[in-house]
Amino acid sequence: MSKSAQKQVRASAKKQLRNKSGRSLVKTNITKAEKLTLGGQIESAETTVAVAISSLDKAAEKGIIHRNNASRRKSRLMKKLNQARAASTK
Repeated sequence: MSKSAQKQVRASAKKQLRNKSGRSLVKTNITKAEKLTLGGQIESAETTVAVAISSLDKAAEKGIIHRNNASRRKSRLMKKLNQARAASTK
């Protein structure tokens, strides 16, 4: 293996670790938001959804996930939150 290939392997390993923690944070935030939303705790769910959306935007900005992926996940989160709001007002 050439020197440049070895360097590329090292660089991609570093990037992989950095991206892994970012993806994990996004998934954790989404899971927390969904649990609160489905649990019927609307007020706390709203703040948690805002945190999840922020982390999705940051991950997309940094290239950890694709921007369309982030947009789709945000849309699904908001849809669940809005359905929970509608169900709680009935």
